[in-house]
Amino acid sequence: METPPRDARPVRLLYLVGQLGPGGRERQLWYLLSALDRARYRPAAAVWSYRADEVYALRIAALGVPVFPVASPAASPLAKLASLRRLVREQRPEVLHVQSFFLNAPGWLATRGTRTLAIGTVASDFDADRRLAGPALGRLCAALPRFQIFNNRNAIETARRTRSPFAPGRARLVRNAVDLAAFQACPAPASGRAEILAVGTLYAYKRWDRLVAAAERLARRGLDFRVTLVGEGPARADLAAQVARLGLGERFRLVGYRDDVAELLAGASLLAHTADFEGCPNVVLEAMAAGRAVVASAVGDIPLLIEDGVHGFVVPKDDVDALADRLARLIADRALCREMGARARARAERDLSIGRLVEETLAAYREAGWSGA
Repeated sequence: METPPRDARPVRLLYLVGQLGPGGRERQLWYLLSALDRARYRPAAAVWSYRADEVYALRIAALGVPVFPVASPAASPLAKLASLRRLVREQRPEVLHVQSFFLNAPGWLATRGTRTLAIGTVASDFDADRRLAGPALGRLCAALPRFQIFNNRNAIETARRTRSPFAPGRARLVRNAVDLAAFQACPAPASGRAEILAVGTLYAYKRWDRLVAAAERLARRGLDFRVTLVGEGPARADLAAQVARLGLGERFRLVGYRDDVAELLAGASLLAHTADFEGCPNVVLEAMAAGRAVVASAVGDIPLLIEDGVHGFVVPKDDVDALADRLARLIADRALCREMGARARARAERDLSIGRLVEETLAAYREAGWSGA
């Protein structure tokens, strides 16, 4: 690695994020901050809605990275924008890298009149991000900053097909990473009850109801399995009611938020993922790193991460029968399940390391116009 000159000052980088709870984007930020060379870079985080007790607020602080609340949680968006502008002028970062789509335009506005380069982000489905941000803000955040980093190729292609002027001028692909040391490979259980793991927030768009319906089909076939769904969210009550209505009992467990996903994957046979839209989901990468086969909906970049029939199975997102059939096949054929998991681990080692995330992110900054090291 290149050694900086003795008189070189560390490059200031500021990362703007909506919150620091247990989300995938927050985990990726933590990975990036943990791996940046502190002899060359001085990163900091600005948090739009800050809570000191959130999991990644604690983890990022433990790295020694400054964390700046943009303003009090009760402040208006305009007050937060004014506070962010003051922070940019005080900290004078060379790059402001927005981590949450709905903050793309506020981040760009905060850098106007300064020498700071603003870079945006798209970390999910491009159309869904615009819709969730709202009609006006969604359009602005899709277009500003003009250079944006996407974590999945599907979203880039969607943005390029957009005929509206409300799209980024330039897009760079930097896929998510996984901690290969934390998620170590171990063979899946070769016999006994099949343990199907699912991990994610319990929101309607995650479509865990499809997994519950598939589990009911597996139960009717008399297969020996159990599904464990990890996560919290507003759809929990509806999912619990569906589990009860279908008589699944202990075959389908909702266990809430857990911070031991690596250990859960080590005891699982495979991972299931059923969302309506995604970008580059962390848990799929984590399952691959752990050497687990994946059965997932064909959304976002999942078909580019999981080659159908090689690392697991990819099914149409609305085809519950296909989902149940592929799960049944892996429940019945544990050797195939283990083979697919081993190939998934090899793919993760080759393409999904944190070192690659850092290198590609810094390369994107240079492509956007940053002239730093």
